[in-house]
Amino acid sequence: MSDEARPSRTAVVIPAAGRGVRLGPGAPKALRALNGTPMLVHAVRAMAASRAVSLVVVVAPPDGAAEVKNLLDAHALPERTDYLVVPGGDTRQESVRLGLEALPEGLTTVLVHDAARPLVPVDTVDAVIEAVRDGAVAVVPALRVADTVKEVEPAERPGDPEQVVATPVRARLRAVQTPQGFDRDTLVNAHATVALAGEGATDDAGMVEKLGAPVVVVPGHEEAFKVTRPLDLVLAEAVLARRRANDGF
Repeated sequence: MSDEARPSRTAVVIPAAGRGVRLGPGAPKALRALNGTPMLVHAVRAMAASRAVSLVVVVAPPDGAAEVKNLLDAHALPERTDYLVVPGGDTRQESVRLGLEALPEGLTTVLVHDAARPLVPVDTVDAVIEAVRDGAVAVVPALRVADTVKEVEPAERPGDPEQVVATPVRARLRAVQTPQGFDRDTLVNAHATVALAGEGATDDAGMVEKLGAPVVVVPGHEEAFKVTRPLDLVLAEAVLARRRANDGF
């Protein structure tokens, strides 16, 4: 069946062109091993676990597309899910745009997922897709914030105390995760309209907000955390160990 005859099928764009400096020197963050398998492979498998996902586009470092394709070719992925590797840009925003440009026609729902969130459960992926199919143009999974959050005036010199200027109402705050889901035309329009400046956008939903389009929230999951620091790798290994133990029963 062609994509045109199956307009509800979903594509995922995974920008994985970053270096991940907070994890220290070495391989790009997305290629760091987690339980012996690169994080990127875990992330692709997490997206492919949803039966609604028919294509995953991985946006690789500009000089590393062949390496990433070889990596994915070497790991088992669900046969029902196609994947494509394209070279990325200098910023996350540019890389997502390049991933969008690689999508074939007929796919009207697009997810954007962080390669550094390798353990997101399939129920979360499906909840985002379902919300887009129900009519939302932009959907983000999110968790309530456990800590009190302070807005501060950044210090002029590193190490100096920073003055608190406001304390947002915690009940109104959410910590946003991925995959974020979009009506394809809305996301393409956002990337064509919102200026690329500095490091670019870190949150695709934020670009849609700038268009004045509504963004809605669905429940996120604690296991969809972002692997950014060395401690996060320890937590991710612990989650995988628990999953292996549970799968054994």
